[in-house]
Amino acid sequence: MSTYEAHVTRNGNWWTISVPAVDGSTQAPTISDVTTMAKEHVAVTLDVPLSTVEVHLESLVVDGVGILGRARQVRAAREQAEQLEAQAVGHACALAHDLAGEGVPVRDIGEVLGVSDQRAHQLVTT
Repeated sequence: MSTYEAHVTRNGNWWTISVPAVDGSTQAPTISDVTTMAKEHVAVTLDVPLSTVEVHLESLVVDGVGILGRARQVRAAREQAEQLEAQAVGHACALAHDLAGEGVPVRDIGEVLGVSDQRAHQLVTT
């Protein structure tokens, strides 16, 4: 399998894709079509099976501004937020169990944790 770098630029309503390792360029109507169109462009140009082609998005430019780095930062922040949320739920569940074990009513557990009575009940019973 061979990997090719692709550079993508927004032109009007289309994404223009160039792969420096092969001549020419291709277009895609949506960003979700970019990888497929780039792979097909490489496979057809080099006359190789599509299954042997991988594409790595090297740049993504809109109105002259590179946005790929910023998009990756957003994804990384989301992943970090998901991990922190999972930790927070674990801590909340542990505290809810401890409080319930001490006879603290679910309503008060919810108040301590800043969640609804229903959510507090879920935390106590999981």
